[in-house]
Amino acid sequence: MKKIEISPKIYLVVSMIFAGALMRLIPHWPNFTPIAAIALFGGTFLKRKELAFLIPVLAMLLSDLVLGFHSTMFSVYISFIAIVGFGLILQRKFTVVNTLSASVAASVIFYLVTNFASWTSGLMPYPMNIGGLMQAYIAGLPFFLNGILGDLFYTSVLFGGLYFITNKQTATINS
Repeated sequence: MKKIEISPKIYLVVSMIFAGALMRLIPHWPNFTPIAAIALFGGTFLKRKELAFLIPVLAMLLSDLVLGFHSTMFSVYISFIAIVGFGLILQRKFTVVNTLSASVAASVIFYLVTNFASWTSGLMPYPMNIGGLMQAYIAGLPFFLNGILGDLFYTSVLFGGLYFITNKQTATINS
């Protein structure tokens, strides 16, 4: 019988999917979840880019199976795919400032895309004109603030955790 070996990277990928899904299922502030940070992290560090795009989508899909699907979920998924793209750009010039800037940009993209989709769905009581769109964006500001705080927190945890682990390993190996 052939023994199947699972690489540490596969454990990381599976862990990120389940952690992302789980964090959406446990009580949390609205939009304070790790999915955007996971998308940014995957785009920055995973060599297999298809995994970087797949991880946030699978985490969302897995948790949406429990939470339920909605009419604007396509815009949510597209937002996270775009955030992976920010991670791909971040690889080129990876610094703390650029990472934090990419995290804030991720929050802005998510806010703009999902609130626009919510407005165009007609499910919200806003008129279908520029004034109605502005009302939708204003109504989404508290969620936007939670999104920024969550994205910065989880980005710090993921990127900072990787930095701590890799420097700890280097220090241990060199000593």
